[in-house]
Amino acid sequence: MIPWEFIGSARLPESREELRLYRRGGEFSIRFDAGELMNSRAHESEDALADLACAKIADRPKPRILVGGLGMGFTAAAVLKHLGAAGRVVVAELAPAVVEWNRGPLAELAGRPLQDARLRVREIDVGRVIREAPQAYDAILLDVDNGPEGFTRAGNNWLYSRPGLAAARTALRPGGVLAVWSAAPNRAFAQRLARSGFEVEEVTVRARRTSGPRHTLWLGERRG
Repeated sequence: MIPWEFIGSARLPESREELRLYRRGGEFSIRFDAGELMNSRAHESEDALADLACAKIADRPKPRILVGGLGMGFTAAAVLKHLGAAGRVVVAELAPAVVEWNRGPLAELAGRPLQDARLRVREIDVGRVIREAPQAYDAILLDVDNGPEGFTRAGNNWLYSRPGLAAARTALRPGGVLAVWSAAPNRAFAQRLARSGFEVEEVTVRARRTSGPRHTLWLGERRG
């Protein structure tokens, strides 16, 4: 068995904890505390988040999409596959080291999406991006922390609160989509999303195509 090799760490803003990047052969793992946040061999649900959200806005000629959380780049790369030349993507990533990892050791995993001219990375809290631009986006994809019950940073909880969902709705254009990734089901969040002015669809997707844990995706279409 090939041992895991430590590559680097990233201190999280407003936290004393850190993310750690490991490699084992061609496999990469990002971990927090004692748990694994993501693994390069298990990104089917991240791809599905982008695929399902983009399908709902496929008729828009110049879509603008916000992705909260860069991770290993799989969600951003999947979004780009659905966009024409006029589409634009903003990726908000709070940890600068994660951006550097995606330009370095992780770059080839998702096909170097950060080199695509249609994509812009902002090293900023996605909540700030949401609050600053009313009706700026056709879709907002949140792949932040572990979902509504996150454990890496307390500030992430705002995104899934009533005020956070209201701000996301304001940032979306009419008929726009808020897509949310979660490691587990959360009935309370699904109900909160519906009460915040969204038509909600819940989808379960495996982390790998035919195996691995089941992750939950919510697709909320803005009403009104």
